[in-house]
Amino acid sequence: MDPGPPEDGSETRPDSDSAARHDTVAAVVRQWRAVHPGLDTGPMEVIGRINRCAALLQQAEDAPLRRAGLSRPEFDLLGALRRTGHELTPGELARETFSSGAAVTKRLKQLTERGLVERRGDTRDRRVAHLRLTDAGRDLVDGILPEQLAYESAVLSVLASEGQGELAGLLAELLGRLEGRMGALRA
Repeated sequence: MDPGPPEDGSETRPDSDSAARHDTVAAVVRQWRAVHPGLDTGPMEVIGRINRCAALLQQAEDAPLRRAGLSRPEFDLLGALRRTGHELTPGELARETFSSGAAVTKRLKQLTERGLVERRGDTRDRRVAHLRLTDAGRDLVDGILPEQLAYESAVLSVLASEGQGELAGLLAELLGRLEGRMGALRA
């Protein structure tokens, strides 16, 4: 039973166990346990929370990006061109941003029309395009990145810095193992 707020009216930060018992996934887990009491719902508690967090972050959209007229996937393409520091082909951009070729093609068309990306044909193979940021594209990425990082820091401020570091480490471990396992399964 939740004891409620302290009687003196002061606010306390809930510990992670208390917060976890009151999230949406906890309610779903309780419902499944009532229907199937013998099932291990542990995986649901992790994967369900990762999926729910991802959905909420996507719903919130990225305010600085939205103000600049960019979607997250468009910014990811621009960011890949900026951080790699050299021209990329559409296929390389798809790999860098974990996107499909069709999605990259559609986004590149829009970014090119806005004057943020320019395309250069390959001198040896006319089927190959090389893409790079225009000065306007580079200025946009460099101008918005600090604001975007500040926004993301504000979103994560609900966790103490130690908790953020621990979460980043755990997610990195999970991601590294999943990428290795999925890569092995595809081979």
